[in-house]
Amino acid sequence: MSEAATITQKAKSNLAFAFLCLPKDRRDDMVTFYAFCRVIDDLADDPDIPMVEKRAGLDSWIQCFKQGGKAETPLQSETLQLQDHYQIDNQLFLDLIEGCESDLHPHRRFNNWDELKDYTYKVASCVGLISIEIFGCTNQQSKKYAIALGHALQITNILRDVGEDLDDNVRIYLPIGDMTRFQYTERDLIDKVHDHRFVAMMNYLADRAETYYQEAVDNLPECDKRALRAAEGMRKIYHGILKKMREDNFKVFHQRYSLSKPKKLLHLVSSQLGL
Repeated sequence: MSEAATITQKAKSNLAFAFLCLPKDRRDDMVTFYAFCRVIDDLADDPDIPMVEKRAGLDSWIQCFKQGGKAETPLQSETLQLQDHYQIDNQLFLDLIEGCESDLHPHRRFNNWDELKDYTYKVASCVGLISIEIFGCTNQQSKKYAIALGHALQITNILRDVGEDLDDNVRIYLPIGDMTRFQYTERDLIDKVHDHRFVAMMNYLADRAETYYQEAVDNLPECDKRALRAAEGMRKIYHGILKKMREDNFKVFHQRYSLSKPKKLLHLVSSQLGL
């Protein structure tokens, strides 16, 4: 088993789960790309990796995508081959790395949605923009779909992981402006205060995610529907998680929301059938 396949198999994520929709050749390439994303994310987030090693690891990947860069590992070599094969813009990989690199600063705060939107573009929309090249999309509108879906998925992730992020070096991704709107303070969040202010704030942020889910649907090109089956599976799975959180009043301080495997499979099958 290749390094990329091993990393993807161990991750057991919704994204890897959605690869089941893809033809084998494109699935193999997405496995390589996912392994790249997983390694970058782990370098930024894994508390067991020393900071010096984190920065060196990320810098090694940055050099890979800069002019004249050379691969130092088998995964880097596979990723560069993939990038060359699909002629994917270097900047998308560099933006993705930059977004993850910002997580090295756990006490960073986002003042407003514009600041957070820049982050969600880099860590999620760029993933989508690279993925649609591997999926074989041909319509330029698919880029609008990928960008919108990236924002929607990442907002959903942020809402789902509020409790976990607090426990991980007090990471806070909720914009200060949105917290202030509902008179909910950083101290309230750290103390895990779950009251009407918190639920109202989370619903407000969930509405923002809903807007981007709808924008993705509105920009799904008919000619690329087949190529975007895996992405549509992801959209339905994460939208389902968002709805589940809403119905349960966002009890995110004490549980991690997910869908059962049968529900995930149902979403993937419906996407496969174009329903």
